[in-house]
Amino acid sequence: MNEGIVQAGAWRTDVIQDFARSELFDRTFQEGMDLVEETATYLDGSGRQESKLLSRNAALAYAGESMRLTTRLMQVASWLLVQRAVREGDMPAENAREDRYRLGAEDVCRGATEEDLPSGLLILLDRSERLYERVRHLDRRMYVEEAEGETPNPVQNQFDRLQAAFGG
Repeated sequence: MNEGIVQAGAWRTDVIQDFARSELFDRTFQEGMDLVEETATYLDGSGRQESKLLSRNAALAYAGESMRLTTRLMQVASWLLVQRAVREGDMPAENAREDRYRLGAEDVCRGATEEDLPSGLLILLDRSERLYERVRHLDRRMYVEEAEGETPNPVQNQFDRLQAAFGG
């Protein structure tokens, strides 16, 4: 039984390393970093100007949503940078499983958006939420399923059981 646990952990480490070397990671990393830069440019430029034209209530909502946006993107960027560290050999895949390196602040990052906000902010909020959800899915597939003891690949699990049963 312990052998199965060790094999599952080794398999998960391989999945983490394979993801870090994948084209999906490259695209996700680039998208994340581009969105961080685009958001910073917006919030420091046209977003600042647009926020000055808002009513007091809308300005408060703008401040709250821009903080949520920034938090969401910093969580994604931090997670992606950890995966890049795994890719480049600066961090073992096992370390990337530690809670401090995982995607966090879910309660802050997921929330309702005010509709009377500037369209530029609404677009960035939508794009960042979709990116956060994709990274959240990856994070859970790579790290949470193992911790919860779920089978990461049911087909592989069945194949392993057949192999064990028939000595293949």
